[in-house]
Amino acid sequence: MPASTVRKRSRSRIIGAAALAAGASLMLAACGSTKDTASAGSGGTGKVGVILPLLTSPFWQSYNDYVPRMAKSEGVEVLKTVNSNSDPSQQITDIDNELTQGVKGLVVAPLDSAAIQAGLDQAERKGVPVVAVDVAPDKGKVAMVVRADNVAYGEKACDYLGQHVSSGKVVQIMGDLASVNGRDRSEAFRSCVKRKYPKLKVLEIPAKWESDTAAAKLDTLLGANPDIKGIYLQAGGVYLAPTLQTLKSKDMLKPAGQQGHIAIVSNDGIPQEYDAIRKGRIDATVSQPADAYAKYGLYYIKAAMAGKTFKPGPTDHGSTIVRLPGGILEDQLPAPLVTKANVDDPTLWGNAVK
Repeated sequence: MPASTVRKRSRSRIIGAAALAAGASLMLAACGSTKDTASAGSGGTGKVGVILPLLTSPFWQSYNDYVPRMAKSEGVEVLKTVNSNSDPSQQITDIDNELTQGVKGLVVAPLDSAAIQAGLDQAERKGVPVVAVDVAPDKGKVAMVVRADNVAYGEKACDYLGQHVSSGKVVQIMGDLASVNGRDRSEAFRSCVKRKYPKLKVLEIPAKWESDTAAAKLDTLLGANPDIKGIYLQAGGVYLAPTLQTLKSKDMLKPAGQQGHIAIVSNDGIPQEYDAIRKGRIDATVSQPADAYAKYGLYYIKAAMAGKTFKPGPTDHGSTIVRLPGGILEDQLPAPLVTKANVDDPTLWGNAVK
């Protein structure tokens, strides 16, 4: 739940690139109604490095599984994915290692929106384009951010709980506030409740995308507040299991429709959440598109390697490209709310995972 200085090249490379640009007569079509501008690049070919933030979440495991499949469909040659294991410093090292291997493009899911700038600067110095997936950087050059609207995540969770819990205490188990995703979801949920559902009181657990932290802090919070009416999980991939286990240990895990049920809205769209919805353990989740993250992350890096650029506007795949405050572009992909009413929809990526 998200800059640019082109380094000087040798005179021969400039002349060669100019000749290539002058001789090229075919320009790829931009998404939807947006227009692209072609410039010299690697022609969209060359090896691409894909760097993951972590692999302890079913969401990122699914994304990792989608990468080679989408690479084949998009015609992109990818190296074996690299796992930064929840360490922002390691992620910078991973970027440097990929650059050393001579990749022509990088698809990175940043762990820290500020810290990632060091890696983006390394890539820019080597003339290697980067596409950011899931998280937008605070600074640094990227060709595109592929991400759903994380503000909408928080607002959808707020509206669902607000419409099903008339009054009382609700909890949001937050992500890492060093990530723009954690900040966007947290502030959106908080401000929405304050604005639209003043009878609800929000309690907050900063959990940094860590399951153990979420479990320990939720256990403490429930001990002091046994009258909790609702919970918002900002990342079901890491928070779902510990939340359900903690509630069960306190005999507070009541199925939907039964007295004492705590309304729970999650965020990711993994199969485990869908199973929990079917069983009445949680009520809803926002489906974050792991498949589309992989598909369009690779689509945009191929375009960037070919020197193609985009402008804000609607796309041909049901999303909208927007310009972020820092000036970079973001393709905001759809992320539907999933409840018992539509949990069996075969078009949801979580229902396609084997």
